[in-house]
Amino acid sequence: MSRGMSPGMSSIHISIAQQTLQQRDAHGQLLREYPVSTAAKGVGEQSGSFCTPRGAHIVRAKIGAHQPLNTVFVGRRPTGEIWTPALAAAHPARDWILTRILWLSGCEPGFNRLGSCDTMRRYIYIHGTPDTTTLAQPGSIGCIRMRNTDLVALFDTTPAYTPVFIIST
Repeated sequence: MSRGMSPGMSSIHISIAQQTLQQRDAHGQLLREYPVSTAAKGVGEQSGSFCTPRGAHIVRAKIGAHQPLNTVFVGRRPTGEIWTPALAAAHPARDWILTRILWLSGCEPGFNRLGSCDTMRRYIYIHGTPDTTTLAQPGSIGCIRMRNTDLVALFDTTPAYTPVFIIST
């Protein structure tokens, strides 16, 4: 069992095929299920692939506690902006990271940790997205996008080092 993956912890399970995120209790029972959007380019672990990495991960850092809904983050810091359609129109090329960030770290050396496949160094997050973003279908550049209100509920009930399993099926 990797660091932080102790028995008795809740866990997060992300299905690429179903485009869902499930939060499960320590016994594996489903607590909540949310629609998500993973990478438009599919799955992959290599740096620069713009794919969503598979395998066992942990929530290495939680960023954005107590920020308002639609807070804009750049470089994991709030910019002071709140996302609006007008702001989006003014910055059409931005990849919006909103509300909260759960920064993932891989647990499998040579697959999703260390070297050219390191999830954390790739800045792969579970993060909020504009309400106009279509979920339940791939569309991100590697991260897992969630509806902002869903993300707040997940964030508030997910401690650091919670196991996260990303699977293709």
